Amino acid sequence: MSISVSDILIDLVKTASVVVVFAYIVTRTRFFSDILNKQFNIRNQVIAVLLFGGLSIFGTYGGITLPSGAIANIRDLGPIVAGLFCGPLVGLGAGLIGGVHRYFLGGFVALPCSLATIIAGLLGGVIYLLRKKEFPRVWQAILFAAGMELFHMGLTLLLARPYDQALAVVQEVIVPMTGANAAGVAIFALIIHNLVIERRTAAEKEKYRRDLERKEFEIETARRIQQGFLPEATPRLDGFDLGAFSLPALEVGGDFYDFIPIDRDKWGLVIADVSGKGFPAALFMALSRMCVRANAMGMSTASEAIRIANKLICHDAKSGMFVTLFYTLLDLKRRRITYVNAGHNPPLLFRGNTGGVVLLGARGIALGVLDNIDLEEVQLDLDSNDTVVFYTDGVTEAINAKE
Repeated sequence: MSISVSDILIDLVKTASVVVVFAYIVTRTRFFSDILNKQFNIRNQVIAVLLFGGLSIFGTYGGITLPSGAIANIRDLGPIVAGLFCGPLVGLGAGLIGGVHRYFLGGFVALPCSLATIIAGLLGGVIYLLRKKEFPRVWQAILFAAGMELFHMGLTLLLARPYDQALAVVQEVIVPMTGANAAGVAIFALIIHNLVIERRTAAEKEKYRRDLERKEFEIETARRIQQGFLPEATPRLDGFDLGAFSLPALEVGGDFYDFIPIDRDKWGLVIADVSGKGFPAALFMALSRMCVRANAMGMSTASEAIRIANKLICHDAKSGMFVTLFYTLLDLKRRRITYVNAGHNPPLLFRGNTGGVVLLGARGIALGVLDNIDLEEVQLDLDSNDTVVFYTDGVTEAINAKE
């Protein structure tokens, strides 16, 4: 009875499919997970030797007995995979199990077949070491499996006798066995590579999640710190009602306002806008606020306080950022404001008695640009029904859905 090459190949692929399904289950186990992490110990290596050695035996029984008496099989698949992915000890162990079992089955090709199985596992492990314990790529695993089967055929021709029978066996099985073992190794390599990618992706997602949580925590902490720079409440001043509100465009920003006690009857009122947004603006805002507050409390005039603050800001500003600022001294007894405008949006003074509107503009440039600046100082008296509105460009540049 003759068996065609295609029949042999189909049966071998069926066997390889069973092996691959079993291998897929194995790769999802805890012990194999440790092997993927390069965490080798006696327990997981013994388990791997037994499992892949068992696969080798199954590959022998899953083969096809040819009319010549030879067995076309995928016995080398288990040791090859064991060596390539688990190292030389596991590869050699699995090869010994499969090879010794094959030897005791007998036949005139028993010796070369047994030796080929043992060598396949050992050489797979050597490649594992040469690659510094990195798994081979799929095409490399395929080439190695195909090369081992060709070596297997050459060993059969070298050791099996009579030679003419050995040649007949090799001619009959070389194509199906090489193809089936290469296909089995390819699928197994794909399974492992996909598993490695899954694990790497999961690790990257976990790292991204932790980084995101850390950044969110840092942003929230920065937001709270910056909110702490702003006054907790508006001061109560005889004859005046004060109100303030701040909403940054991002989690943190560069706009700030302040109420600075100068003496019993004078308060400094500040509103400012740092160029840019986000963390750089927030840091520059902290610097600017500190400089303005420190100098305002020690200077008698508005212009002098801001000029000295500008020198300090210029000295520490290396990023090219600047801050526009409006600062006024409020005299409670005289009901008078004395202000300077350092390039800021001019506040609005609504005259309650007449209904008129006055823009509180004055000559001056933003802070942090030049060391020495000239600021015009302006005085205005307030009536009992007047309202002054300070604001930043966050108000004037705001648009709705219709722009």
